Formats: sequence, C-alpha cells, structure tokens
Amino acid sequence: MKTHFRDHRWIPILILLWFFCSRVSTAAAQDRDTQVAPNIVLFLVDDMGWQDTSVNFGTEVTPLNRRYRTPNMERLAASGLKFTQAYACSVCSPTRVSLMTGLNAARHRVTNWTLKKNATNDRPHPTLKFPKWNMNGLCPNPGVEGTVHAKALPAFLKEAGYHTIHVGKAHFGATGTAGADPRGIGFDVNIGGHAAGGPGSYLGKQNFSAAWRNGDRIWDVPGLEKYQGQDIFLTEALTIESIAAMDQAIDRAKPFFLYLSHYAVHVPFAVDHRFYQSYRGQGLEHIEAMYAAIVEGMDKSLGDILDHLESRGISKNTIVLFMSDNGGLSASGRGGNKHTHNKPLSSGKGSAHEGGIRVPMIASWPGITAPGSQTDHPVIIEDFFSTILEIAGIKNPEQIGGVIDGISFTNTLRGNIESTQSERPLHWHFPNHWGPKGPGIGPSSAIRRGDWKLIHYYDGRSTELFNLALDIGESKNRTRQNPKIAKSLAAELRKFLTDCEAQYPLKKSTGKATTIQLPRN
Repeated sequence: MKTHFRDHRWIPILILLWFFCSRVSTAAAQDRDTQVAPNIVLFLVDDMGWQDTSVNFGTEVTPLNRRYRTPNMERLAASGLKFTQAYACSVCSPTRVSLMTGLNAARHRVTNWTLKKNATNDRPHPTLKFPKWNMNGLCPNPGVEGTVHAKALPAFLKEAGYHTIHVGKAHFGATGTAGADPRGIGFDVNIGGHAAGGPGSYLGKQNFSAAWRNGDRIWDVPGLEKYQGQDIFLTEALTIESIAAMDQAIDRAKPFFLYLSHYAVHVPFAVDHRFYQSYRGQGLEHIEAMYAAIVEGMDKSLGDILDHLESRGISKNTIVLFMSDNGGLSASGRGGNKHTHNKPLSSGKGSAHEGGIRVPMIASWPGITAPGSQTDHPVIIEDFFSTILEIAGIKNPEQIGGVIDGISFTNTLRGNIESTQSERPLHWHFPNHWGPKGPGIGPSSAIRRGDWKLIHYYDGRSTELFNLALDIGESKNRTRQNPKIAKSLAAELRKFLTDCEAQYPLKKSTGKATTIQLPRN
C-alpha cells in the first residue's frame, strides 16, 4: 500500500495541526457570538401601516391583521420587544433625515420629500405660500445651500470600526448632492440607493425602470444590473445583495451595520407571483392583492435575513430593529375606501393623525430584550440615532450644531422604563403641502404628551385635541371640553418650534408667517 507519508513521525504533528485548526475554527464561531461590538441590522419598510401585518400592535386582533401573512415579523416579535406606540414623520424624507441625524424635522428643516436639486415638492395651496425648506436634503459638507449640515449615523459607526452597508431606498438628498449617494454620508457600501423615493419598477423583467410607464428615468433603481431581465422581484434582489454584503463583513470578522431599507411597499405596485394569487383567492381585488403580496415578500426578506444570521453563527450578537418610515398609504393609490386602510387609526400617509405617523416597530436584542414582550412607551424616529450609537458603544456623540433631539430607548429594550419617560413630549412639524385631502392632511404641527395629542393647522382649520387612550381613532375633538390642556400643549409646541427656529407657512394675503396660536375658549 502506497502512502504520501512514508515517515510516520509526521503523523503526531498532523494530528496536532488538525486539533489546533478545529479549535481555532470553533473559537472563531464562538467569538462571532460574543464579540464586544454587536452587529446591528436596521430593517426599514417604506409606507407600511400599523395594521399591515399579522402582528397585532393594538389591543385586539383586527380584520387587517387577519388579512396579511407576516410570519417572520411574528418570529421577530416572539424573540424580542414589540413597540405599540412608535412614531415616524408623515412622509418619507423627513423621517430618514431624522433617523440619520437624531434631529427633529422642525430643526433639520427637511420637512417634505426631496427629489430634484433646488426644487420643492410642495403642491400649490389657495391661501398659503411655503418656506424655503431644506429641499436638497442631508449633506455632511457645510455651506451647501438648501441642505441640513449634519454628521450622519453611518459616519459615527464607521469611525467606531463598523462596516456600514446601505441596501435599498436612500432618499436622503436631492439629485446632484452628496446625500443622493449613501456613500456620501458615511456608508461603505451602497446597493440600490439614490435620490428617488420610489422604484421605477419592482420587476427585474422591467429592469427596475420606469420606462414601462413612460416615467422619468430618475426613478430607475441603480446598481442592480445583474438582475435586469430576470424574473425576480426587487425585494428579493435587495435581500440577496444584503446577504452577500453581510458575508463580506463576517468573513473579515468586522462588526457591521446593515441598513436594509426596502422600496416595498411604496407605489407603483406590481404583481409578486410568489404570493399574489393566494390573496386573490381570498377575494381581494387586484390592487389590494398586489399590496398584500408585496407585504408578504417584505416579510420573506426579513426571514431570509434572520435565517442567514443564524446560519453564520452570529444571531446571538446581532441586534435587529424593524420600523416603517411613515404610516400606510391610504389617501390615494389603494383599493377600497380612502383613509380606512389603517383602522382603527384615522387616515394614513401624509396625515398628522395616527394613521400617518404611528408605525409598526419591533426590536430584538438577544440576551437583553425579553422574548415576546411589548411596551406602550412612546418613541419617535430620531430616537433610533441615539439608541444605535449607544448600542455600538459610542458615548456622548456630538452632532453638528450641538443638539440631538433623539433620546436613546436602550433602557426600554432592557425592560427599564422610568415614569417620566412616558410623559416626554413628541413633536411633528410639516409646514408644507403634500397634496391629497383627508383627515389630518395639510400644513400642520403636532405635539403628544402622555395620552393627549394636539394638532394645529396652518390653513385655518380648527385646532384638534385628542385623548388617544380613550379615542385611538381620533374621532372626537376635545378642545372645548379641555381648554386648559389645549392651551398648555399649544404653548409647549410653540416653545419647541421657537427653540428649533422652525419655519412656518406664509399667508398669501399678508406675506406674514402663520405661527402657533393658542386655542380660544
């Protein structure tokens, strides 16, 4: 019998080498689960409503909860903490800039959605003119006109040793600005992100391009050429790319921040054949079946990410945060009755009512969050900035301008909530005109403190005061019954906006700003 090792003195050495290598491999796998710097996955969905899931975020299961199939959201909630009162802005760019900077929209002034350089997207209004807001979005460089000068979340994380990955929708800055490319604000990798806030198409067979609808090619999703012409849905392509990008960081034993920001479930809808027909079989009409299928495709993406974290042995050292960028679309573009798609919440995207700003949120931090737990502690989108930095071990971050509005909710993740936290005021400011009409839609500012929420409208509509604990659907304006509370909240809102040096709409008749007025008895 022939052998390559005629000198048997090598055998003990080979055995020792094999034993050493196996121990190193095992130790490396264990280190991935116990490394000091945790991996962070932020899974952001576009235009997903509070009720667009089988996960119940209210007090009872609703017909909408029964409509949608989101088993991986259920899985994430079972492993972590469900937030029943999480908030974003009512439209996308303000939310995304607040997330990246820790600043309230009133302070950073990207108060409406961005697209083309130096061009506002405010729709004409019969009585109001709108301020020159930061329509060019987020920019790390000082002195760029029409932008907010701020240091973005990935830049902080990159300095702390993180590999920063952006996949999907960006919508941080207008075309031709630094914020149009996520790499311009601190991401190491950008896959599919640019200035536009929606996809040209969800379909690989349409090259993810708006050409099929004779649309402006500004909407074409970039960087996915390898999938063009293929029978693949955009959500799936972005998931595959996310997994590949994570693998690069894992193989280099480097902590990573994955910001997977799906274009789903934004218009224009398309048929995802993996899930569409089953919803048609339930009796949903075409548009709503498309929408439900896109929701389920998003959920499959979440499941694929969770599965990969487990298969690579890093799930125990990876925090997964799930959030939507605003309330679900309801004023246009959907099937059925307008302003009803987020029931029991009132209205939807673009509205200061709960349907426009209250969103689904789940956090899973292995070993920290109690499995299957939930909290009604209110949080708002700028809080993610401070929370993620604290999770990453970044202490006392300094934002340009010296102010950070976001407050870390890591104590909430740990199950520790101080009573004063529940009374912390939350603020929204939209001195703009989105376009559609509906409950809570229009130029407005709002404040929530405890159970009470006040909305001031700049177009002459009556101030609204709601007790959300008693009236989650915001059906009864309690301003006249509770004038002291209304005046107190209005004064507090005005003080906050003054501190932010907020911008206001102007009356066309006088050219003067329309500021917060205290409600009359």
